[in-house]
Amino acid sequence: MTETRPQLRVYDDTRALFHLPEGVIYLDGNSLGALPLGAAERVARTITAEWGEDLIRAWNTAGWYVQPRRVGDRIARLIGAEPGSVMMGDTLSLKVYQALAAALDMVPERRVILSDTGNFPTDLYMAEGLITTLGRGHALRLVAPEAIEDALTEEVAVLYITEVDYRTGRKHDMAGLTAKAHALGIVTVWDLAHSAGALPVDLAGAGADFAAGCTYKYLNGGPGAPAFLYVAPRHAERARAALSGWMGHAKPFAFDLGYRPAGGVERMRVGTPPVLALAALEASLDIWDRVDIAEVRARSIALCDLFIAEVERRCPSLRLVTPRDPASRGSQVSFAFEGGYAAMQALIAQGVIGDFRAPDIMRFGFTPLYIGEVEVVRAAEILEAIIRDEVWRRPEFAVVNAVT
Repeated sequence: MTETRPQLRVYDDTRALFHLPEGVIYLDGNSLGALPLGAAERVARTITAEWGEDLIRAWNTAGWYVQPRRVGDRIARLIGAEPGSVMMGDTLSLKVYQALAAALDMVPERRVILSDTGNFPTDLYMAEGLITTLGRGHALRLVAPEAIEDALTEEVAVLYITEVDYRTGRKHDMAGLTAKAHALGIVTVWDLAHSAGALPVDLAGAGADFAAGCTYKYLNGGPGAPAFLYVAPRHAERARAALSGWMGHAKPFAFDLGYRPAGGVERMRVGTPPVLALAALEASLDIWDRVDIAEVRARSIALCDLFIAEVERRCPSLRLVTPRDPASRGSQVSFAFEGGYAAMQALIAQGVIGDFRAPDIMRFGFTPLYIGEVEVVRAAEILEAIIRDEVWRRPEFAVVNAVT
C-alpha cells in the first residue's frame, strides 16, 4: 500500500527542509538551488548501504539500473510530460545535442535551425558543433526573442529555444509558438533550464516535440546534478539516438557489436548513470512530490512583484530588464546597472547572494520553497545602502572571479 503524506505548504512547511547558512539571503536558486536536508542522508545511504554492502549487485538490488527512468517519471510530473517520456542522465549540453539531432532527422529536407539571441550560449555552441559534424549545410539563424514568431517560416527545420531567458527572465509562449511551428511543419526543441521547478510547464498540452532541462537550479539537485530529456511519445519509436551509447542499446548485456536502439525514450540513455547524483536529486524530489507547482508559481509572482517594487522605490538608478507582466517572466528579476558586477560582489559580501551576467545585469532568482517576503524586503534594503553609499566602488569588489 502506497503511503500518502500530507501536502506541504510552500515556504511555511518547506523552508525547514533546506539548509541555508545563518545570515544569508539566497537569491541565486536560478543558478544553483539550496541543499535539501535529506540529501546528505540519502547519498550516504547509497554509498554505505547500497554501494558498500551490495557492491555491484546494487545495480539490481537497489534499482540503480532503472533509476534514470524512475527519476524521469518523477520529473515528468513537474513539466507536464507523459509517464515514460523523460530520461535522466548526462549534462544539459548533451541532452540538447541529442534532442536537436533527433529533431533535425525528422525534417531532412530543411536546413535552418531557428533560435534567439537570448538563448543560453551552450545551446548555441552545441548547435554549431552539430552542424559542423553533420556537414549537410545546416545554418543556425538567430533573431531577437520578440521576433521569433515572425521568423517562423516553412524553410525552418527546428525551433530551438529556451523558454525563460537566462539573463532577463523573459518567458516565451510555449503553446503558441509550438502551435505555429507545427502548422509550418517545424519540429520544436525546448530548453527548460529556467522553467522546471519555477513555473508550471505543460509539454504534453503544448504538443512539444522535444525538451531538455537541468536539475541543479530550481529543482535543488546539487552541483552537477544530471539533466533530463523529454521525447514526445509520438516520436519515441523513431527518434534517432545520435549518441548511441551502450545503455541506450536494446539489449546492453547481449554485447552485440552493432547498435540497436532500445524502445521509446530508453534509447536516449548514453553511458552509465550518475547514481550518487541521482540519489541527491531524489532527496529533493521527495519534497517536490508533496508540493503544488501552482502554489510555487503564485508565491514566485508575489515575491518578484515585491522585489521589483522595493528596488525601484529605493534604487532609481537601476533599470528593470525583466518583464513587468508576471505572465511574461519566469521566477527571476534582473536589473541593469553600470556597476552591476561590483554591486553584486558588495551584496554577496553582506550576505545577499545573487549573480551577474555580462555586460551589466544583476540577476536575482526567487525560490519560494525557502525564500519569503521578509528576506525580499531585507535584500532590497541592503541593496539600497550599497547603491546610495557607493559601497560598490571599493576596489575589492572590482576583482573578477572565475564564476560570476
